[in-house]
Parts: sequence; C-alpha cells; structure tokens
Amino acid sequence: METFESLVRAEFTPKNTYLNTASNALLPARTVAALRDAVRLRAEGRSVDPLFADVEACRAAYARLVGVPVERVATGATVALHTALIAASLQPGAEVLTVEEDFTSVLNPFHTRGDLKVRAVPLERLADSVRPGTALVAVSAAQSADGRIADLPALREAARAHGARTYVDFSQAAGWLPVEADAFDYSVSITYKWLLGPHGAAFLVVPEDFGDLTPVQASWVAGEHPWDSCYGPVTELAHSARRFDSSPALFTYAGLRASLELVEEIGVDAVRTHDLALADRFREGLAGLGRTPVPSPGSPIVSVPGLGRLQPELAEAGIQVSNRAGHLRASFHLYNTVADVDRLLDALSA
Repeated sequence: METFESLVRAEFTPKNTYLNTASNALLPARTVAALRDAVRLRAEGRSVDPLFADVEACRAAYARLVGVPVERVATGATVALHTALIAASLQPGAEVLTVEEDFTSVLNPFHTRGDLKVRAVPLERLADSVRPGTALVAVSAAQSADGRIADLPALREAARAHGARTYVDFSQAAGWLPVEADAFDYSVSITYKWLLGPHGAAFLVVPEDFGDLTPVQASWVAGEHPWDSCYGPVTELAHSARRFDSSPALFTYAGLRASLELVEEIGVDAVRTHDLALADRFREGLAGLGRTPVPSPGSPIVSVPGLGRLQPELAEAGIQVSNRAGHLRASFHLYNTVADVDRLLDALSA
C-alpha cells in the first residue's frame, strides 16, 4: 500500500513554493492525464457521451465524502448558482441570517432578490443571532479571507430550536475537514480548492424532500430520463436531486473524477493532520517574528494582517500566497512540506 508521501510525490510537481490552495489547488498528475484524454475525444472527433459516466462517478464520490446518499447530491458549476436556487425558494420578506464579510457567492443572490431581509452578524455571534422568524442561516464553514471556522454544531442546534433552515458552504473545508452534510438542510462546495479538481464543478446537497426548492434552472439533464428530455418541456423531473443539475462541463468532471479518487485514497483525516501541522508551524514561526495572525485555530488557512502588500514581492521570489483585504493569506495542503513553511517564514523575516 502506498504511503501518504509516496502518493503525493507521484502526483504533484510544483515549480515553486505554492501556499495558495484557498485560491485554487495544484492539479494531480492523474487529473491532468484525464483532462488530456477527455480533450482528445473532441479533437479526434469521437463521442464525448462516455464522459457522462464521470459526472455520476463524481456525484457518488462527493456523496461518500460528505456522508449522504447520492440521491441528495446535485451538480452544477458554481456556488452562486446554487445559492440563487435557494434564494429563489424563499418567501418575500423572509429573513436570511449571514456572516459579515463572508464570501460573496454565499451572500449575493439573497441581496439581489430585493425582497428578502438579509441580516449580517460577526461569525462568532452567528448561533446566538438566530431568532424566531429567521428563515435561513447561510455561512461558509471556513472563512475564505482568514480561515476562521464556524461553530457548526452550535449553529445547527440554534437553527433547530427556532425552526430555521441552514445553508453551509464547504468550499474552503471539503477535502481537509470531515464533513457531515446530513446535519444541515442545504450545503454546497466547489471542487477546485481542497478537493484538487479543475474549475467548473460544484455540488449541492439537498434534503430528501428537496426542501421546497423549485428547479428553476432545469435543463434536459434534470429529467428522470435525460436522453428522452432533449426536446420540448421535461415531462418527468428526476426523482432525485439530479432535478437540480445544470448541464455539466464534461471535461471538468473527467478530471475531477481522478482528483476525488486521490482524495479518497489518501483520506480526509490524513490530509487534515498534515495540513494543520503545517499551519500550526507557520503560526508558531509568526509568533517568533512578533506577528499575530487572525485567530483561526484548527484551520489550514492563516491570515496575517498588514502583510498583504508583500504578495507581489513573494511571488517574484517563487512563493505563491494571496493578498486578501490587506492580509497575507497562506494556505497549506497535502503537497506542502515543512520546507515550504520555513521558506515563507524566512522571506518574512528578511
């Protein structure tokens, strides 16, 4: 059986110090090969119909990763698309509780409707801010800007106590944080960050009864028998969450299938242990430099106030990080090493 280290060495060949998974991940070698094979089908004039099997394989793999039946998983392209679907289901005047400065895709569709009451509170006050009349609570499991982790158990209990639905974005968590999607009404994740996939795929988990969602974006793939639903109105919607699918980017799912296979081979627990050890080493090194990051215990994302201006200089030196709201954001994943952490610390101490 291959070890964690041997699997990683076989799949990743970064040419620099890459500490920017919170933006997008490095692609595994097997994913690159799968993408090339998929593109070759088009280039050579062969049918791409076999690639639809990759969509279903990815749906099943994601269902396993987040612990729900595959029938509850819908596919799409973006978090914003899925958020818009949920926003469309709310009654006029419904209250949506959100977190201040959360990622825009989790928020904006609720605002653009124009007839919802959207309330934003600090992350640490989210659970305490659920009240009678709150229809939905929407939050990222891990904040994109600084890695802070939402207290999801507290949120779940508060929402249940007040009859509110929950919508959790796992985009910055799925792949390193064990996810129990069944604990929430709706959840979503894109796949090009911690799940190591290409851009262009996202998954939505819905309740067994679909939670009052209407498939307003339904296309032919939303039919119970898609190939019989290509012309005219769809007469029979899929009996599963597939009724909320949008037409898939086939090349993306061909690559994503390989990425998700790697995540399952290594295991989320092993990835989490590795990622958090590196993030903690970086935090300890920052303390030695007299720098205090935004508190984000238990997260592989570390954000250092005031140092975002160094991002271009670090990129020139071959160290990839992000500038988010003036903060330097470093994010650590399975292909990173202790040497990567120490190189960044050395650059910051210069």
